[in-house]
Amino acid sequence: MDMKQIKALLQEFDASTLSKLKITQDAFSIELEKNIGAVCAPIMAAPVAVAAAPVAAATAMETASSAPVHTGDMIVSPMVGTFYASPSPDSAPFVKVGDRVKKGQVIAVLEAMKIMNELEAEFDCKIVSVLVSDAQAVEYDMPLFAVEKL
Repeated sequence: MDMKQIKALLQEFDASTLSKLKITQDAFSIELEKNIGAVCAPIMAAPVAVAAAPVAAATAMETASSAPVHTGDMIVSPMVGTFYASPSPDSAPFVKVGDRVKKGQVIAVLEAMKIMNELEAEFDCKIVSVLVSDAQAVEYDMPLFAVEKL
């Protein structure tokens, strides 16, 4: 087959209701396949996701506005990941409100790409409040702990 015939075949296949086509002629072989289901699914799912986003954003804004605002020192997330307050689900948290923390002490674990990263305090401080819940997804530079430097 030459290019002109292949282009014509592609146009006919595209316009047809066939989902697969395989042609073998001497040393030449061509196989065409349409993925009809995958093309339609995201188009149908997109409006649902878009409609749900404003509700989630509104809920987050309501939660943020009802939470007390802390303007002091913060320990923020150095990466995107999942926050864990303790080394394992059945063990005590690394720190709790009121604890005094030394520089270099592990205060949480951040999981990113299946790797557990220990989060250490960068300075001596007292934990004023824990701003995220256990197993919560966190963003880069997101406040995790409100602290008071010592």
